[in-house]
Amino acid sequence: MLRFILSKKNTIALICGILIATAFISRWTLANRDVFTWSLLVASLLGAAPIAIQAYQALRVKVVSIDVLVTLAVLGAFLIRNYEEAAIVTFLFLFGAYLEQRTLNQTRSAIRELTEMAPESALKLGENGAFQEVDVDEVAVGDILLVKTGAKVPVDGTVVSGEGYVNEASITGESVPVGKEKGSKVYAGTILDNGTIQIVADRVGEDTTFAKIIELVEEAQDPKSEAERFIDRFARYYTPAVLVISLIAWLFTRNVELAITILVLGCPGALVIGVPVSNVAGIGNGARQGVLLKGSEVITDLSRLDTIVFDKTGTLTEGNPSVAETKYYGADIEEVLGYLASVERESDHPLAGAVLEEIGETTFWPVENTEVIKGSGIVARVNGHRIAVGNVSLMEKEKVELTAEARADIARFAQSGNSLVLTAVDGQLKVLMGVRDRVRSGAKEVLQRLRKLGVKNLVMLSGDNQGTVERVSQELGLTEAHGNMLPEDKAEYIKGLVEKGRIVAFVGDGVNDSPALASANIGIAMGGGTDVAIETSDVVLMNSDFSRLPHALGLAKATARNMKQNIAIAVGVVLVLLTGLLFGDWVNMTVGMLVHEGSILAVILNGMRLLGYKLNNKNER
Repeated sequence: MLRFILSKKNTIALICGILIATAFISRWTLANRDVFTWSLLVASLLGAAPIAIQAYQALRVKVVSIDVLVTLAVLGAFLIRNYEEAAIVTFLFLFGAYLEQRTLNQTRSAIRELTEMAPESALKLGENGAFQEVDVDEVAVGDILLVKTGAKVPVDGTVVSGEGYVNEASITGESVPVGKEKGSKVYAGTILDNGTIQIVADRVGEDTTFAKIIELVEEAQDPKSEAERFIDRFARYYTPAVLVISLIAWLFTRNVELAITILVLGCPGALVIGVPVSNVAGIGNGARQGVLLKGSEVITDLSRLDTIVFDKTGTLTEGNPSVAETKYYGADIEEVLGYLASVERESDHPLAGAVLEEIGETTFWPVENTEVIKGSGIVARVNGHRIAVGNVSLMEKEKVELTAEARADIARFAQSGNSLVLTAVDGQLKVLMGVRDRVRSGAKEVLQRLRKLGVKNLVMLSGDNQGTVERVSQELGLTEAHGNMLPEDKAEYIKGLVEKGRIVAFVGDGVNDSPALASANIGIAMGGGTDVAIETSDVVLMNSDFSRLPHALGLAKATARNMKQNIAIAVGVVLVLLTGLLFGDWVNMTVGMLVHEGSILAVILNGMRLLGYKLNNKNER
């Protein structure tokens, strides 16, 4: 029975509204006092039922909720036979709850839109060679799927035939179609604008990038920020305090109506709901713009950011380097290049791809006993030889003799802004390559916008040589730049900044730089759709879209401002009502409830403004 009454709250509110209208119409037109009184009495009893049930449920778990205050206020109104105010207060409370739910649902619409984008079916290649429509849950890794123009890509996969343009707004927030051809990666939830492609399923179900985005956005609404936890604690003590103040007022004045009005005025609804609605709207906006903000605590920290530390390769640079200069030492270079290519084929470092591309076709050898030296390179055995591939630091560890000529070449390569790849065979230097990576397009403009948003320190840390690091730093106008740093060095440097009281964000790829991501107040990953990046960071810029970073920071600042505005609205309304009650005669129980519900709607509507937030010059301050 209790559950049935609560499920019909909106219907009860509608009936109460009709009864109240009937009461006043009969009074004004027919002067019928009985219809007026009985209509209000029934409206009061009906409206009070779901409120009293909610109050009872709250008291069972030892919580003095807003429903308790309203229930007591209505009981008090009954005691003094003020059915008019009792009916209006219950109606306003129920109608306000209905409007709150409606507007909150709209606030969560950005997240619901994401869920609705999830593909439900796929065209799967059957054993008979024909494509058949199946539920997306029936697709397994390795299945061949057909995607036609206008259809959603059902899973994460690789194009095996065909070509077309895919709208990846659901992943990156960018609606400009991206060209896809054989070998291109595609993601679930994106839409093929034109063309026809066949893909092989790489990740399905909950493992797809799109599924992970939805999961993370939903989870991000659960953790509470410091402000929310404070308000929860405040409300826990504030509501009983209102009861005590109301009781004291009655004891001193014997004015029941005054005590009841204090109960209504003291409802902290707007205060309790103001901060969560700002967070939900902010997270929803970010999700639609290719920015994942993992919770309200992240938003709070990000809004106070004063220092951003960047990894170089793949963050400030494109991560697509090429060999610019090469120097060989000694004989048998063709064989050495085969050894080098064999070792680099084992690595996923961006420089490895550049080296392999430079070497081209060669003889590959079996690689044994591979050992990755973090921040330095790789050591392995190839064809009975000990091969060391990496930077100068690795050569020193391997006790490789660097002649005066080699050291001069190393200095010259470094001064030209190259990342160095040295190859030694059995302790003898054989190859020196200088690899250059272009600065990411638009990076300088992004950094300027970050400065306008209040970031005072822009720092770059890299394992590259200092010459390369300084060249990139000068081009981008960074505050500081440090080279020759191992992952643990980066983590220690960031810990030092945090200990000095700075609010630090680290921007990296989420793989090699996980210690630095963990050491910063906020870890920001250039997502690229990778599992590690999504799982290990606080903020993910989907598809490695560096240009989204100012939006993420601006959104966090706007959300933090919005929280403060909502708190100010909630507290300000209570203060105005209490002042009006104590020093004026315009505040009564009905006015109090009307203004109370209005303040709740005000904070919700204020929070909803964040759904349309866009960073522009006006925001950058």
